[in-house]
Amino acid sequence: MAPAGSELIRRMAAGDRDAFAGFYDAYAPLAFGVLRRMLPPDEAAETLQDVFWELWRAAPDYDAARGTPEAWVVVRARSRGIDRVRSVRRRDEMLTGTPSELPADPARNPGSLFEMREVLRGALAALPESQRHVIELAYFAGLTQTEIALRLGEPLGTVKTRIRLGMERLRGLIGART
Repeated sequence: MAPAGSELIRRMAAGDRDAFAGFYDAYAPLAFGVLRRMLPPDEAAETLQDVFWELWRAAPDYDAARGTPEAWVVVRARSRGIDRVRSVRRRDEMLTGTPSELPADPARNPGSLFEMREVLRGALAALPESQRHVIELAYFAGLTQTEIALRLGEPLGTVKTRIRLGMERLRGLIGART
């Protein structure tokens, strides 16, 4: 008989990788089902990995009195799925816009490409270091917010706030210069 979810989580908290493998096998289909209702298959699969990495790290904090392992997995999956939906939406909004919001095609005017690059460099330089660093990791290194938080050892909420505030400030700075 397979160990109960709570037992697997207890063993995961102690660093047992075999328990994690068993937990993943038992609960990944549940989490993937939640994510699949929110995201395309490739995004759902990537987010599933983030969810289980987070569960592995959070295992010592699991409290059976607050809910079942199933509820713990579903809540984490739903939360990360919502984060991913919002992230994709923001990325799409940044890459698209109404024709009046879009800059002229830089390929037609190489000077405007240089000018846009310089405006962006100046605006990035005007940001506080903490905001500039997370934006560079997100947009130039291609890291997710979760990966940035892990790399910097910062809470995920702090990373999200820094990116949001930095992007708002960049919009203001770039809008003022163009």
